[in-house]
Amino acid sequence: MGKLQGSDSLQSLYKDLERCFEEVVSWRRFMHQYPELSFQEKKTARFIEEKLTSFGLEVRTHIGGNGLIGILKGENEGKTLALRADFDALPITDEKDVSYKSLHKGVMHACGHDGHTSALLGVAQTLSNYRHLLKGTVIFIFQHAEELPPGGAKAMIEENVLDQVDYVFGAHLASDIPLGKIAVGEGYQMAAVDKFVITIEGKGGHGAKPHESIDSIVIGSEIIGSLQKIVSRRISPLQSAVVTVGVFQAGTAFNIIADTATLEGTVRTFDAKVRNQIENEIHSIVKGVTSGYYAAYKIDYLRGYPALYNHQKETSEVRNLLKDVFTDESVIEMEPSMGAEDFAYFLVEKPGTYFKVGARNEQENTHYPHHHPRFDFDERALLNIEKSFVNIVSYYLF
Repeated sequence: MGKLQGSDSLQSLYKDLERCFEEVVSWRRFMHQYPELSFQEKKTARFIEEKLTSFGLEVRTHIGGNGLIGILKGENEGKTLALRADFDALPITDEKDVSYKSLHKGVMHACGHDGHTSALLGVAQTLSNYRHLLKGTVIFIFQHAEELPPGGAKAMIEENVLDQVDYVFGAHLASDIPLGKIAVGEGYQMAAVDKFVITIEGKGGHGAKPHESIDSIVIGSEIIGSLQKIVSRRISPLQSAVVTVGVFQAGTAFNIIADTATLEGTVRTFDAKVRNQIENEIHSIVKGVTSGYYAAYKIDYLRGYPALYNHQKETSEVRNLLKDVFTDESVIEMEPSMGAEDFAYFLVEKPGTYFKVGARNEQENTHYPHHHPRFDFDERALLNIEKSFVNIVSYYLF
């Protein structure tokens, strides 16, 4: 492994990226105007396929659904490196006043996936002109359905997309990090995400005769209170965990005792043992509370994405590479988050790392958080993703 031979060659590659920057922006804006929801990204996948084919790459489509890959084989044998971008949108109405505003009502790229995809296309286009220097293979993974469990990553892996891969890398635009900064961090950086739905089956009745009913609202309230004690009283304070109830639905009228109540929530953890413990605690609490009130219950517990773990060796190497691309001061430590990302599935299978690229400038329009109806970013961040990926490829394959 080593950097691209000759600084002149590396600078030439960077200049090629810069020359194509406006084209990459146009791709991003096109996808932003025509977003598609998770598991529905057929037209976006065709757009990506057309671009990859025009670059002269081998293309494989319909991997695990709407996922696809572009394969760039070098003229020399070597390792296989995978770079990943996601391309699904969210069920959010775009409230921005821009020329590239979403034309699909109620659907919007509010998390930067259009940027991830356009940047990776730019890397594929530029590197395709340097295949004579490649000692190995680059697989460009374009993943569908990152936003909606079970996600697209797991399905693509099950169809052997990583079988020949030695290392895998991903990047995410970040509106909470200034433009020009890159966040890198070893170890657990994003949480495992689980979802639970608890249905409480009591006995309805008149509001004036509670003794003749089994009040599902009272039972649900007690369950919620008990669930909040899991983290504070059952999990070590040295471990991180979140249990949140986001939905409590019950009742039809002010004077009727509800016979049924539904609670929905999420569990976020890093450690696998803590994840298992919390699931067991939820079952135990619900069983205990409902039995005390002579009620029945049902729990649907969905295990979502695993915790995202950045491998130490590859993360350290990428940190040093990015300092060469930018500056020592530009590369900052990533702050672990209880948010989730299904790139974690890739890192369970192969060594690699996932980093965040700052996309916020002094303009207010870049300050909105991800998943906000006015989310946007400084498009110069796309070039920073491209340069980061190119430098990683040069280190491993040139």
